[in-house]
Amino acid sequence: MTTTLVPPPRTGGATPARGPSPLRTELRRGLGPWTGAAVAVAVLVTMYNKGPGWQDRWADATNMLHVVAGLFAGSLALAAGGWQGGRDRRRGTTDLWESVSRSPLRRLLVAVAPSALWPAAGLLLAAAVCLLATWPYVSAGRPYLELVAADVVAVAALGALGHVVGQVVPWRLTAPLLGVVGYAVMIMTAYADGSARWLGPAAEHQFFWDGPVWWFGPVSMAWTAGIALTALLAYGLRRSRLLPLALVPLAAAVAAAGLILRLPVDEGPWRPDPALAREVCDDGTPQVCLTAVDAGLLPEVSAALAPLNARLKGLPGAPVRWVSGPGGATRPGDVGLPHTDQEAVRGRLVRPDLYLNAAVNWLLSDSCEPGDGMGPNAERASVIHLAVAEWLAPTPDGYGPDPTAARPYIDRLDAKSPAAQRDYLARYLAADICHPDEVPVP
Repeated sequence: MTTTLVPPPRTGGATPARGPSPLRTELRRGLGPWTGAAVAVAVLVTMYNKGPGWQDRWADATNMLHVVAGLFAGSLALAAGGWQGGRDRRRGTTDLWESVSRSPLRRLLVAVAPSALWPAAGLLLAAAVCLLATWPYVSAGRPYLELVAADVVAVAALGALGHVVGQVVPWRLTAPLLGVVGYAVMIMTAYADGSARWLGPAAEHQFFWDGPVWWFGPVSMAWTAGIALTALLAYGLRRSRLLPLALVPLAAAVAAAGLILRLPVDEGPWRPDPALAREVCDDGTPQVCLTAVDAGLLPEVSAALAPLNARLKGLPGAPVRWVSGPGGATRPGDVGLPHTDQEAVRGRLVRPDLYLNAAVNWLLSDSCEPGDGMGPNAERASVIHLAVAEWLAPTPDGYGPDPTAARPYIDRLDAKSPAAQRDYLARYLAADICHPDEVPVP
């Protein structure tokens, strides 16, 4: 008799279910999600309140985001990181964490993740909303995403630094003090003298036809991330033979800081961009020329200057071109135009009357030397100057000087025939207003 050996049937033993990873658990609980939401709301509310000042140009939007991110997002990240870092000591769970079979550095990196990643995510969301809100109104250029990325890395680094400080000093007032001190330090560095101001995350730049040098974004990331990684490695490896590894990110941060400190004091990483600064002109007489970054405003600026151009057309001494840009008035017959950043909002010239009045004052402005403009007729010449400006473009109510003293001369100009008005205006433009005796009386 043959016996057949049959293997016993396999039991359907289920594989033990794996629980959620410690990193996912840390990211989902505690202060992290609330910090990300607070950063996004703070940045969006601040940017919304200053919307008229940045929605026309990519450089303005990037600059405002940079300042707001440094002052508000960075301070919030520091404070929230300090609170998160001191959580375990406040709760008395430090011994429980140390009993986990993971290295101190790994435990630290898991614990610090919410302090770094959530504020960065909140800023990234707010920056995306602001850049999308800018896109419909810009005329030229591109969004400087490398600078936005550098801001996001800086906020993450500040959150990580705050977390380390919170672990070292688990005092309940550590978090608010970090936020206040961080805000004050960023204000001071933003307005400090010297190139060191560009090391801070809130340095401001003004000229909207400039672009950043290509290397500034990556180098800024190396600077801020290097400082944060140095602190994390120094604290996480403080009892390990691998502590000298903290010198690697420190060396990268020092090298990056050295490059940034070599930047010019005023311009910093910004340089004129020929594509943004090139002239875009209409076909009027006098011609109106704006930079390419404001090309979308050219029809409205031309329309605002049309009444003045009609009076100036063909007169000796009248401008040949109205120009605006970094080069200014470079050709004979050029007259500078006021910048549109004060009167333009979201691609529109909100107050054409104010812009026209400013253009007239630029046209009639003088470059007199000290001691000029003196003499017995100086006061009369000043009143005539005001009268001509008010006659060409009346100052809107609530702006500029009171034209009451100039009213008699304005009435005389209004009473003249068109030919007599043009004759007087030609004589006025030909006169040297730095010598009051030469200013013709209407």
